[in-house]
Amino acid sequence: MKECQEEKNMSVCNCSYEPCSRKGICCECLQYHWRMHELPACLFPDDVERTYDRSLRRFIETYKDRV
Repeated sequence: MKECQEEKNMSVCNCSYEPCSRKGICCECLQYHWRMHELPACLFPDDVERTYDRSLRRFIETYKDRV
């Protein structure tokens, strides 16, 4: 199994939730959010991510008109 590249992941992680213990640990982040029926911050533009609405509905609303 490949080792987590937490330091490298942090360079592209746009999560603005400061006390998050999963920053840079993408596999844990994805599992956590999926259990909550959400998607991780990295799948949202920064302005949408800052609302902390990471719902599937918000994801679809954000990208439905984009090509």
